[in-house]
Order: sequence, then C-alpha cells, then structure tokens
Amino acid sequence: MTSIVDIHPHIISDDETRYPPAPLFGKRSDWSKERPTTVETLIAAMDEAGVAKAAVVHSSTTYGFDNSYVVDGCAKYADRLVAVGSVDVLQADAPQRIREWVGRGLAGLRLFTGGSTKEFDPSELDDARSFPAWELCGELGLPMCIQTGPIGLPQVTALAKRFPNVAIILDHLGRPEVSDGAPYAAAQGLFDLAPLTNIYLKLTPRIFADVKKEKASAQTFFPRVVEAFGAQRMAWGSNYPTSTGTLPEILATAQAGLACLSEADRAWIFGKTAQKLYPALA
Repeated sequence: MTSIVDIHPHIISDDETRYPPAPLFGKRSDWSKERPTTVETLIAAMDEAGVAKAAVVHSSTTYGFDNSYVVDGCAKYADRLVAVGSVDVLQADAPQRIREWVGRGLAGLRLFTGGSTKEFDPSELDDARSFPAWELCGELGLPMCIQTGPIGLPQVTALAKRFPNVAIILDHLGRPEVSDGAPYAAAQGLFDLAPLTNIYLKLTPRIFADVKKEKASAQTFFPRVVEAFGAQRMAWGSNYPTSTGTLPEILATAQAGLACLSEADRAWIFGKTAQKLYPALA
C-alpha cells in the first residue's frame, strides 16, 4: 500500500500575538476555537494514525488571507507537510500576492466561497477579475481547491474549461446530495464534471457520513464515482480537526468506507493522487 497522504487537515496557532485571528467574512469558525490544533499536534496525530505526509489547508475562517501560520508551520516539517493557502483573487495584486506566498513555501491555493460561517456565494468563481490569478496558477503548476456546494458547480465547470492547465480539487466533492441512493440522480451535477480531466475530488468525512443516510451506501456510491472519474482523480482528506474525532478514527472511517474498492484504487485515493497533485509530497 502506498504511504497514506492527507490533503485536508488544518492547523491553528496557540500564539495569537504572532498569528492574530482575522476570519474571512468577520466570523470565526467554532471548530477553530473549540478544537485548535497546532502543527506539532497535527504531526503527533499523523504519527498516531500512520499518515506519512499532508497538504495542510489554511483556515480562512481563522486567518482570512494571512497564510503566515500555515506556511511557517509546514516549513518546520518540510519533509512531511506542504501548505495550501488563500489569496483574494479579485484584487488586482493577486498574482503578486501568490508569487510572494509561493516564495514562502505555498504549494497550492484554495477558494473559500462559503461553508461553516457563511452561505455559499459562487459569484467570485466566474468573476473575470480572478482570471489573472488562475492564469498564474497554470503557469506555476499550483492546484486550486474550491470550497463550494452544488450551487457553484456550473462556475467550476466554466473554470475547468477556461483553465485546463490548472488542477481543480473539489473540496468535499462539492457536497453532493446522495440520500436518494443508486444511481444517485440527485448528484448528477457532480457526475457531469467527469469529462473535465483537470477536476479532482477530495473525499472527506462529510461524504463518508452522507453515504450512511437513507438509501445511500458506500458500496453503491464510491464505485460509481470511481467509474466516472477514476481513482487517479480522487484523494482523501481528513478535515481534521474541523470534523470531530481523532485522526486515527477519521482515517479508519474512510478506509472502511472505501473497502469496497480495489487495492489499486485505494492506493491512489490514500496517497498516489495526492502525490501527483503536490509533487513535494512524493
């Protein structure tokens, strides 16, 4: 089995003087106050869970567009961690900001259009002011994570077509509705993305919980996703500590949910896809 790689943990500093909270949209997420996890705590959790490496995602709901802690924290463990950050892509200086953060170690970007502290607003995704930032991502080989719900999938589609050289990673699979069960007609918007080969899917605790509800099941949903996208475009992310539970518990839930897949497919989802997206983790 390939080394396990996590592409969606978060870290929060315990030094608010050096790293002052300044949450996006003005409201700090509850989890970042209740379950703050420093980079040292993350490394200890990874060791306990048997996770070799991780792409650590900046907490926009704690620090806004200040990626200082995620880049500094990952730099302390550069053999195991890479940083994924956020910039305001609507600002004219966004390409300059991206280059500056990349100079400090940033390995990928994330667009946060909503979530725990705000309703989803996909208008930023198709705003032409963001296009220079996207073009730079293609030039620098930076993957772009997008946090959105089904409402934003038309914009994701347009971006994937406009910027085919940018790997787009859909956080939480774009939060599809799966409770109707196989053949998952309510999630058709997700499956419609499959022909766009630069779109990747991030499998997090949210989907592993959703496939246990009503008519859904892991055994019918995940093979359907693999059939559509291929395991080479799917990667596991713990969402630790945003999601409740220890990292070993979160990983065990994912492994149980994907037990219906082949060993080769699981090797991609738990490691090889992540290493393709973030070569520094290889």
